[in-house]
Amino acid sequence: MPINKSPAVNKFGVISFPYGEEVLKFNFQNSSKSHKSRSLLLIREKFILKFNQTQNPVEKKELLEQARKNILRCKRKLGLSSLGLGKHVHLPFAWTEVIYLAQCKGEIQDEALGMLYASLDHASFDYDHLPALFFVAESVLYRLCCDAFLQEFLYSVEIKLTKIGYLIFLRLFIFFLHGQLRSFKEHLLRLQPYSYALFASGESYHKYPNIFSNVQFMLKTLQIICEKELYSESVFSTVENTGRFANTESDTAHLQCNDGGYELNPLLWHCVAAWFCVLSNSPQLNSVLEHLILHKMQLQKKCWLDLVLALLVLGEAAKLNMTCLKTLMDLMRDFVLSIMSVEKQDEEYTGDDLSWAGNVVHMYTTIIAEICLYAATSDLRKAAFIGLYGCKCARKDVFLMDKSEQPELQETSILSLLEFFSSKISDNCDQVVWIGYYGLVYNLVKMSWELQGDVEEDGFGNMIWQTLQKTKDYEKDARILNAIHIAQAELNDRSDPFTRYSRKVPSKAKEEVFSKYIGWRVANALSKLLFPPPDVRVLPLKKPAVQQDQMKYLNKKQESTKRVLHFTVREHPSLSELPMFPYPDFFTKADKELAKVIDYHWQKEREIQQREDAICEAEEQKEKELQEKKHFEKVMKQREEKLHKQTKPYELPPRAEVISLEKKTTHKNTGVSMPESSSTENVKIATFMLGELSHN
Repeated sequence: MPINKSPAVNKFGVISFPYGEEVLKFNFQNSSKSHKSRSLLLIREKFILKFNQTQNPVEKKELLEQARKNILRCKRKLGLSSLGLGKHVHLPFAWTEVIYLAQCKGEIQDEALGMLYASLDHASFDYDHLPALFFVAESVLYRLCCDAFLQEFLYSVEIKLTKIGYLIFLRLFIFFLHGQLRSFKEHLLRLQPYSYALFASGESYHKYPNIFSNVQFMLKTLQIICEKELYSESVFSTVENTGRFANTESDTAHLQCNDGGYELNPLLWHCVAAWFCVLSNSPQLNSVLEHLILHKMQLQKKCWLDLVLALLVLGEAAKLNMTCLKTLMDLMRDFVLSIMSVEKQDEEYTGDDLSWAGNVVHMYTTIIAEICLYAATSDLRKAAFIGLYGCKCARKDVFLMDKSEQPELQETSILSLLEFFSSKISDNCDQVVWIGYYGLVYNLVKMSWELQGDVEEDGFGNMIWQTLQKTKDYEKDARILNAIHIAQAELNDRSDPFTRYSRKVPSKAKEEVFSKYIGWRVANALSKLLFPPPDVRVLPLKKPAVQQDQMKYLNKKQESTKRVLHFTVREHPSLSELPMFPYPDFFTKADKELAKVIDYHWQKEREIQQREDAICEAEEQKEKELQEKKHFEKVMKQREEKLHKQTKPYELPPRAEVISLEKKTTHKNTGVSMPESSSTENVKIATFMLGELSHN
């Protein structure tokens, strides 16, 4: 169900376009010749208007099929299954095409924004991405300022646009720290008018911290990069650090910039140093973390953009190291207690003065939720959710019915913060309290959805589900219950925000609800900036231009050597139905080659084993036959000794021996001797009678 946002009226019946074709040419300035030969964009304004306005069912089906093919092509160009790596990946072209596809109403819009969010999350930092990144940034700001802000209700796609905007401006800020935005002043000038619209519409999102923090992050980033790039000649520059962590006290030498440039927060520097120590397994990690705690008061400054980056980088280190997790939780505990004490004691810090603190707390709730889901070990995930010491609220009811009982904030795990904030929530509570409580509940809903179907994390999912059910039963504050409704609408009830009717869009695939990789990308980029390896570029710079004569020579040489047939989805529609496998990276190829080597040696060893088994079997058979022969000879020898016979058992003797033996036996039995002549005559008579019978 859409949530009422502000009593505004949408004046735009048709989606407008912020760019013409001439503005889009920047996307192909660094593209190859094959992309230049094609049309500037396959998704044209005419196609989008026709897709959104047609009422003919047959034509609508054809346009939907064409848009679906474009979605498949964009998935391949984005490299969603290979983390943006592979020869088939072309991120600037794909980002531009996807942001145009996102203006098609319905399921195409929702899927295109989901693809763009996933790509911006895991894509690497490359200088060649900047033109397309500025184009996507202006397109998202245009959609927010000219369409979404004027909507009467809050929609899930509007939330997704702010999340995409957060990732875009986070990337732009990292490029700004590397000093790579100096040649993009024209693009920055085009973004400036949107900052005024963002600032004016901030009040409409004040009661939705998940959106408000993203909008505030975009505003703060625009303010910093425009001020430093448009109104000054210098930008952030680091002094070469020769001693690494040898002198951690003199951080200002590495953080100060010349000629009024950007000054990096010491806390951020120490967080990046901690990440570097975790990756390199450095023994100086404990020393760096001790100095990091000394700079915890830096969290009370209003340069909260650096503080958000510091928490993001330290959160990535906490996913790998328990000491870093403990430092992160101690840092946030001191921050929450100090901000709440300042808000109560000092009257100057009221209203919008502490809105930055709410943004920092909300960012922390997202970071700690990501640690619970994606940390390297189960101990880290358990500590982030329950606590380092197995907090008491894991064994008792988290929600206290008696609000007069005020628990102390011992640590900032999810359950500890939930117990602390729930005990202090009220209509006149501190702003940090209800924003932190809102962020915890909002992220718990997304965590529960993320763990659906995971059998290995079934117990963890059940604990989160029970916590949410208790929140629904015991909590009566409308702001906290609103967090549950917004998170559920974002995950399960995605609707088109730019139509006058609400239509559910079925989700065919599970989309990413957390940014899994951007923290890792940011931490690596900042570590290369502050602690660069020798003779290694910090970020990939623009590729040197190749002379036209040389390009012609290379093209002629390629044409003369071989001819390649290129098949496209447009020419062969059946190819769009084929599954797209991820392009194998170096480690995948190495694993395949290693498997081949192992299989080859295994076959050789198997053949050798078979030959040895055959030889052993032949020897055993020969030995068995020899034993049988010896046994037979032994039996025959015993037979000859006892019976005085040389015949085998059960073998009849020759005929002559039988007759002589019968004669002897008969003579012995009767005792009568027959004359030899009479016996001979009897034999002759018997023979004659047999002859006569046979003749007759």
